[in-house]
Amino acid sequence: MYLLIKHLHITCVVLSGAGFLLRGWWSITGSPLLKARLTRRLPHVIDSCLLASAIALAWMAGQYPFVDGWLTAKVLGLLAYIGLGVVALRPTRPLGVRVVALAAAAAVFSYIVSVALTKNPAGWLALV
Repeated sequence: MYLLIKHLHITCVVLSGAGFLLRGWWSITGSPLLKARLTRRLPHVIDSCLLASAIALAWMAGQYPFVDGWLTAKVLGLLAYIGLGVVALRPTRPLGVRVVALAAAAAVFSYIVSVALTKNPAGWLALV
């Protein structure tokens, strides 16, 4: 069961990240696809599955945020990613601000993935 949930989680990570980058691109280019019903609803479904699978994996593995450092780093990174994502996709923000927020959110997303892969709060830096 653990492996099934882990694969669901990884699939949701890929879908969530790719969907965010696509919506960010559409936001920057002013695409009308950003207003499509599926574009507005599907990310919530994917991210809900992502969160549910993350909670299930943490519970099954007996690892918890604010107890295990790497998991705490992922949660804090997630909060930063959400905040930057809100700025990046908000059409009322200036274009330059959205571009910087999109790039910063992508960097934070990369950091979160690196922490997950290394199980180290330093992420990619742990490999150096």
